Amino acid sequence: MRLFTCLLLFSLLLGGCRKEPSAKHFTHEVLNGMTPVKDQGRSQTCWVYAMLAAIETEHIMRGDSVNLSPAYMEKMLDRESAAPSSRRGMGATLLRLLQKYGMVGYEAMRSADYPAPRMVFMYGAEYTPLEFAHSVCAPGEYVALTSDDDAPYGEEVCIDQPDNWLRDRFLNVPMDTLLVRTERAVRRHHGVCWESKGHAMAIVGIARDERGRKYFVMKNSWGTDRPYKGLEYLSFRKFRATTLAVEMTREAYQQ
Repeated sequence: MRLFTCLLLFSLLLGGCRKEPSAKHFTHEVLNGMTPVKDQGRSQTCWVYAMLAAIETEHIMRGDSVNLSPAYMEKMLDRESAAPSSRRGMGATLLRLLQKYGMVGYEAMRSADYPAPRMVFMYGAEYTPLEFAHSVCAPGEYVALTSDDDAPYGEEVCIDQPDNWLRDRFLNVPMDTLLVRTERAVRRHHGVCWESKGHAMAIVGIARDERGRKYFVMKNSWGTDRPYKGLEYLSFRKFRATTLAVEMTREAYQQ
């Protein structure tokens, strides 16, 4: 009898593990332009995908269109002696490395298994990766934000986390301010990169569930075979509880 009970419990546990999460219904209030969802595979470079996705959405808002290569930045990480073996980092890390190594288009380098291109060809013009990077993300264009109750607001602080291995500094603001500025930026169609301690995604919209509760629409980098085809939904409540950092343009923050 004990053996039968154990087998039954084991089968129920297995069934529970296989069960796909049920999809809730969301109504979009805002859904900003975005490039196709990419898949980071087994890498831990979600921060690269998220920050590049935010830059891409920012350009779509301006009437431009760029599709950037996460593989190129993964390749450049090989040159960084301080980079952790996990390849983890933050959106601010990507912004720093972009100004150091440049960037190429997605079609020019879709996999880190290939050599990095030395030139970028676009719209009949030729650029170095660094020239191209400056055309899509000017130095100092983005501001990195955090909310730490234990540090002075209005000052720049260093987030003491292993992912911040470049020791970047973030403008510290109250969580209410961070939430309001983020929602306003998204409603005005700006690209925003969001990070928790465990993951990073681009914010591309705002939605409500059946009960009227607000969510940020997130562009994830886990492919398109999950319930929302590459999108995820982060409640405003969870944003308050889990946000480590947010990156957006200075224009978006100051509007």
